[in-house]
Amino acid sequence: MPQILVAGKIHDAGMALLHRAPGFSVRLVPEVSVDSYAPFLAEADALLIRTQPLALRQIQAAQRLKIVSRHGVGYDSVDVAALNERQIPLTIIGDVNSLSVAEHTLSLLLALAKRLCYFDRSIREGEWNRRNGFSALEMAGRTLFILGFGRIGREVARLAAGFRMQVVAYDPYLPDEVFSQHGVSRILEIPSGLATADAVTVHLPLSGDKPLIGREELAMMKPGALLVNTARGGIVDEEALARALQTGHLGGAGLDVLKDEPADLHSALLAQTDRLILSPHSAGLTGEAAMRMSIAAAANIINFFNGQLDNELVVNRQALASQRLMP
Repeated sequence: MPQILVAGKIHDAGMALLHRAPGFSVRLVPEVSVDSYAPFLAEADALLIRTQPLALRQIQAAQRLKIVSRHGVGYDSVDVAALNERQIPLTIIGDVNSLSVAEHTLSLLLALAKRLCYFDRSIREGEWNRRNGFSALEMAGRTLFILGFGRIGREVARLAAGFRMQVVAYDPYLPDEVFSQHGVSRILEIPSGLATADAVTVHLPLSGDKPLIGREELAMMKPGALLVNTARGGIVDEEALARALQTGHLGGAGLDVLKDEPADLHSALLAQTDRLILSPHSAGLTGEAAMRMSIAAAANIINFFNGQLDNELVVNRQALASQRLMP
């Protein structure tokens, strides 16, 4: 009987699906940390994992492991090369949280533009007349630069159009017609987009060790521009961002992701409170999206053992060729 290890609490709908499936044994470890799930890896035939790392050490400890199912679409924290050595497929979910992340992106953008946190704090501090500083902005007619025009980026573009923003986007992997179909102007080079945008939102994966938006890129942005990142921590250089906010070069930043999660409470970035809004990697964690994510991640494991796995959801498809299932 395959043993399924669920590392991190998921929505009850996904757990119910696993428990209903015949022929499986399920263990849930609610805490989202390596130390909490690692002791149970030796018995696991399948691992459903959230955002915590899965490194070579953990993979080597899981000698029975046959499949890893990520509760999401990113897999930066997973050692895919180590899985390939063992011919263990890594699956991700399909398009189940694009709307949630896109709505969160627009929420951060609008909250920055309208200075909602600042005005909320003003009332609580007895500073009602801060409203007369006219520091809030209208977004209609302003240019939004979307870095990454996949499902989430396209949904952000659709929502931004409802606020009458001028949307431009960068994505080197898509044909021109994808941009034209969505009424979006294509940007071919990131610097030109940064230089002309009133707001920038990031929806690209982390690539390499160098931040995509570093000190030089922040300097390229228009004075007073807004920056939102709901993609991956590390894409934005947080120390450089802290300086850009402190000097007033940027009008504000909204981050759902950080390089270190949970956040380093002593970082220079968190010292910036006036024009910085943070959320705890929660953009995709609406009740509706959490339900869909849990069902999709659970279904990938069940479908794998039943020989019905959708190959489009497998990151390392070469691992399927020599994978051998237990009887």
